[in-house]
Formats: sequence, structure tokens, C-alpha cells
Amino acid sequence: QVHLVESGGGSVQAGGTLRLYCAASGEASGYYAIGWLRQAPGKEREVVAAISWNGISTYYADNVKGRFTISKDNVKNTVLLHMDTLKPEDTAVYYCAAPAGTHQPPLTKEFEYAYWGQGTQVTVSS
Repeated sequence: QVHLVESGGGSVQAGGTLRLYCAASGEASGYYAIGWLRQAPGKEREVVAAISWNGISTYYADNVKGRFTISKDNVKNTVLLHMDTLKPEDTAVYYCAAPAGTHQPPLTKEFEYAYWGQGTQVTVSS
């Protein structure tokens, strides 16, 4: 089992930058793939970025590709989501999540995730 805690959310103007951090703890926490998902009011939760357990492979949703970067520090057991050129439509609660099993590739579907952080709000104003 892995415990996840997000940090780094906040408010920014359009075009700005934010960094979100996901700290993982627990047995074998360094061996989990991690995803960043978001849910805007009235919308379904979507996977915006994901990274494999070893940090080598990544996935980005089309609407964030080229603006968001996900990276994994397996020594510190943290995952960073660096968000550039933010848009008002990026406003949402952002969650980091992990699957039930270890040694996974980047996972692109919400149902593939079993462990969730508490979420952090990102607000982008125009």
C-alpha cells in the first residue's frame, strides 16, 4: 500500500507556471507508477500526465502536451508535475494517484488507479 500527499497548488494568471508535488510513502512506494488526474467542476476526472514506476516512460493528455512535464525522483519518492503556459481551462482539483500493483507503465485510465491523494486546487484566472 502507498500513501500519497500532494502539495503546490494555488492561483495563477493565465500564461503562468505552477509546480505540483506528489510525495509517496509506505512499503515499496518507490516502485509505483504515478498519475496526475484532474477534475473540474461539472466535468469527469481525467488523466493529464502519468509516469512509469522507474521514471523512464511518460504519458500526456493531448490538451496538456507541450505545456506540462512529469518527472519522478525515486530517491526522494516524489513526482513533480511542472505546468507551464497555464490556461483558465486548466482550473481543477489535481490528484496524484497510484495503481494497486508495482512496476507499472504510465497508466492512462482513471479506473487503473487504486490509491489517491487528497487533491490540491489549481485556479488559473484570465
